[in-house]
Amino acid sequence: MSPFKIHSIQTAPAATQPLLEGSLKKYGFVPNLHGGLAEAPAALKAYIELTALFDQTSLSPTERQVVLLVVSTENHCTYCVAAHSMIAKHMVKADPAIVNAIRKLQPLPDIKLDALASFTRSVVKNRGVVCGQTLDKFIMAGYSRAQALEVVLGVTFKTLSNYTNHIIDTPLDIAFQAEVWEEPALCASK
Repeated sequence: MSPFKIHSIQTAPAATQPLLEGSLKKYGFVPNLHGGLAEAPAALKAYIELTALFDQTSLSPTERQVVLLVVSTENHCTYCVAAHSMIAKHMVKADPAIVNAIRKLQPLPDIKLDALASFTRSVVKNRGVVCGQTLDKFIMAGYSRAQALEVVLGVTFKTLSNYTNHIIDTPLDIAFQAEVWEEPALCASK
């Protein structure tokens, strides 16, 4: 079977060309994930719209990156872990110790963010079936029930990209190379 194509603005289906032009304006380049999703206009549009909706949640930029990094580590997505490590450290200015702890599958040095990471991890691992104690710890850490649902939104949108990256074998962009990630050996299942 031939590999999936990573589209440029010029090679993309007409319906996705304006979306890729928007990616170019936003990031200064067209991320390979967007070029891959361009094969299916509805998928790329969904990804972009879900990203925008997640950015409108009450979670802070750092909290959103915690959610996205945890989902990506749990889904073993090397592309998204690298991309969101770069975004978290350099665009959001999140504490590198937080990012590195997630990448190493270790507890976070911030108690509230660790509760967010644990809750997110439980949502992913248990496919949304989260026991009362896990939800209680999340709430007791200072999060709301609305934010629990916002985490589900983040899991949804990040799972779309994680699964896409697995299926199309998205090459890592040069912009994210400094944050390349390999799964820690203790949880590697490949």
